Amino acid sequence: MSNNLLKGKKGIIFGALDDKSIAWKTALKCHEQGAQIVLSNAPVAIRMGEISKLADAVEAPVIGADVTNMDDLKTLFEESQKHFNGGIDFILHSIGMGMNVRKGKHYTEINYEWNQKTLDISAMSLHRVLHTAWELDALNEWGSVVGLSYIAAQRVFPDYNEMADAKALLESVARSFGYHYGVRKKVRVNTISQSPTRTTAGSGVKGFDAFIDYAEKMSPLGNASSDDCANYCVTLFSDLTRFVTMQNLFHDGGFSFTGVSEALVYQMQAAHPQE
Repeated sequence: MSNNLLKGKKGIIFGALDDKSIAWKTALKCHEQGAQIVLSNAPVAIRMGEISKLADAVEAPVIGADVTNMDDLKTLFEESQKHFNGGIDFILHSIGMGMNVRKGKHYTEINYEWNQKTLDISAMSLHRVLHTAWELDALNEWGSVVGLSYIAAQRVFPDYNEMADAKALLESVARSFGYHYGVRKKVRVNTISQSPTRTTAGSGVKGFDAFIDYAEKMSPLGNASSDDCANYCVTLFSDLTRFVTMQNLFHDGGFSFTGVSEALVYQMQAAHPQE
């Protein structure tokens, strides 16, 4: 159901790989709510994924860009402005890759060169995106930028590995750049700390099924779906949230503020019955 929350708005969505990805769902929701979109991903991800199907569904061009390459980002923003015949109103940063996670390196033994790539792709890419928009004055007043995060930035989930550090850095970049962009042009920058979600990227984390099951039992409302996260992104891109900025917003069914749930207590009691 469309409320035309984004009617007339124009945005770039990074990171749609396939129909499991939050970026994919968000693109569909933004289109449904009246937005015009440009889709972007790394060239290798475009070749591996199914983004052309999404492009047809939302009537959007696909412009490849390596988010660690400033020339690629400059070209992306310039071509997007030409396509929109004007400035950009919103950006979704749905980008992450854990090199050490992929290669099975334990957190205590990470390869630091791989780690640098992880931080550059998963976190500093947000800074690069914002820097490029800043230099080209590409974002309109009251624009909105959202990056996708996870609660491992605040709490220890051992198998989430170096990605926890990357998400903590991502959230810090959002706060710091959010301040400067707010002062300059009323642009707001936030991160969403989403429930564990069965995406192609997320499923590569060791023990991910256990993450999801645990979070489902801990959260009073249960895990938030990718569709619900997409809806939340839409609200943050809309004019209804103009004064929300520099925040890490938990979208996790209450997981982040629940100490323990009855479901988990019952499960533990069943596993260790009193003699």
